[in-house]
Amino acid sequence: MNRKACLSEGLGRLYFSIFAASILGFMISVDQLVVSFGGFELFKGISLLVSPKDRIGLVGKNGAGKSTLLKILAGHQLPNEGVVSVPSDIRLGYLPQHIDVIDGRTVFEEAVTSFEEILDLERRIEEINHQIATRTDYESAEYHRLLDHVTEFNERFHLLGGNNFEAEVERTLIGLGFLRTDFTRQTSEFSGGWRMRIELAKILLKRPDVFLLDEPTNHLDIESIQWLEDFLKNYNGAVVLISHDRAFLDAVTNRTVEITLGRIYDFKSNYSKYLILRKELKETQMAAYVNQQKMIEDTENFIARFRYQATKAVQVQSRVKALGRLERLEVDDEDNSALRIKFPAALRSGTVVAEAKELSKSYGKLNVLHKIDLIIERGEKVAFVGKNGEGKTTLARVILNELEHQGEMKLGHNVKIGYYAQNQANLLDEDLTVFETIDRIAVGEIRTKIRNILGGFMFSGDDVDKKVKVLSGGERSRLAMVKLMLEPVNLLVLDEPTNHLDMRSKEILKQALIDYDGTMIVVSHDRDFLEGLVNCVYEFRDKKVKQHLGGIYDFLRRKKMESMKELEKKDLPLNQEVKTQKIEEADKVSFEERKEINKNISRIEKSIERTEKDIAGLEQKIKEMDKVLAGTDGSDPEIFKKYDRLKKELEQKMYEWEIHHEELEELTAKKTW
Repeated sequence: MNRKACLSEGLGRLYFSIFAASILGFMISVDQLVVSFGGFELFKGISLLVSPKDRIGLVGKNGAGKSTLLKILAGHQLPNEGVVSVPSDIRLGYLPQHIDVIDGRTVFEEAVTSFEEILDLERRIEEINHQIATRTDYESAEYHRLLDHVTEFNERFHLLGGNNFEAEVERTLIGLGFLRTDFTRQTSEFSGGWRMRIELAKILLKRPDVFLLDEPTNHLDIESIQWLEDFLKNYNGAVVLISHDRAFLDAVTNRTVEITLGRIYDFKSNYSKYLILRKELKETQMAAYVNQQKMIEDTENFIARFRYQATKAVQVQSRVKALGRLERLEVDDEDNSALRIKFPAALRSGTVVAEAKELSKSYGKLNVLHKIDLIIERGEKVAFVGKNGEGKTTLARVILNELEHQGEMKLGHNVKIGYYAQNQANLLDEDLTVFETIDRIAVGEIRTKIRNILGGFMFSGDDVDKKVKVLSGGERSRLAMVKLMLEPVNLLVLDEPTNHLDMRSKEILKQALIDYDGTMIVVSHDRDFLEGLVNCVYEFRDKKVKQHLGGIYDFLRRKKMESMKELEKKDLPLNQEVKTQKIEEADKVSFEERKEINKNISRIEKSIERTEKDIAGLEQKIKEMDKVLAGTDGSDPEIFKKYDRLKKELEQKMYEWEIHHEELEELTAKKTW
């Protein structure tokens, strides 16, 4: 095709894309996109349409091209070929993984910059009002022109929400985890993660027609992620996002676009449903392919057998033509590379692995933990959760004896710790190769298996000779995990281990941790990763640590109930004491309701008393079993089974006791309303 014809075809595609976007209501149109790097083709002619109500999750392995596609949609990168069209009146809000922040403002001032038009209108209205107040030529055309302008600007100001935009800024910042005391602090005082939250707040406040969000939950805690979920679910525009948080994708998206081996697969479903549909598609493809291959083989056999028989000449020619016209089916290539992890068997430790008594930790004047008590026993898999800055990583480092503290932190007998830090991937020596990184710490027989071990972590062939400095975030995280697994430990302390890992790698890591027979502490905000992995949750809040027995979703359900109660009891604005008094009087429960509440309180108190007796009995039995286990040679497996049953019964009773207490607190609160 000559240059003129290519230009004509390109213009035709562009006009069609603009037509589709304007007439059919598409916000972004992508047609035959090709992107290549040094001979490697990342996208092989992909096409995509983003409609007004779409909530699209971009998924695929690390390096598949998700972030590149988002950059192209945002206009921050050009493709080698193809057309991306966005109508001129469509506003995009793009959050990249890495940002450049300009300091010099407070958090609140920086967030308010999202309302440029409102702020500009406010200035212009103020200027015109000043002119009107100082002029006396009330009958002049200029005076009436000023009146018309101020009326027009005021209408626009109110239409854009100028009266309550500061309240909207406050709601958004608090939703993303900032305290009101943070509003007046300079942005330069915050870490990179918190600066990313400021940038996210600005994008949310701009209310674009399409959100383009690259890993928006990476620096958020669980509560902030839930707030963002609710925001995006109820948002009126379109959303295209990249996330490795399965629970977040399931809650927000209604469409999943998978990028794999240069192609895309588009499913009208959230992530969990997409996995089922993708499997069904693969099975259907394979069945059709196998059937067609069988038919082709039978036809070719017929042709070969009867090619030279005159009586079969017509049939042979007919089948030759049919084969020539046949559209050959293909089975999609599949990227089958995956992590293969198995943690070494854990050495047996004492019953109590870690115990804190009245432990406190301060950084200068900032008190992070205050007189906390905590016991972690052998075999427990616990999660540390809570808002960022509440002391989760601090306590993990105290357990590792990396930080000085007040109070007592005691490790149990024969406890050996393996630690994966939140910034572990960044602590690697960038000038070493992948192989050298492991070779320097491997000892004994393991040195002969380094290449096999690295192969299990998806470093094969020439990958082992790559310098650490050229590795992606996901590759560095995997290499740091290899280092962790080189010697057997019985207490794993993992601080955000899933950051930068793709979905498949996260699932495989999760299964390896489920199979791990030691004790584990994991700091994470990834609900799907924690569900089914941990059996106890420690919540960090207001310098204290509270234990919640059960999984992460049990904890979140209880938290939802607590947060609803807090909302109901929230103080009204200042100078509304009279209204508050009237509301309190109106909310008083009737005598009959109070009588019923008292009856339920009495019932629950009796249940608590019974449960406490059961707990005391089980604890005594476990204590006796500890003595038996100390003297056993391990030849009778029934003893261990009985011990495990007692522990599980105790966990269940503790869980029941906690639920009863929550019910009692709720009823007691109602009684005083």
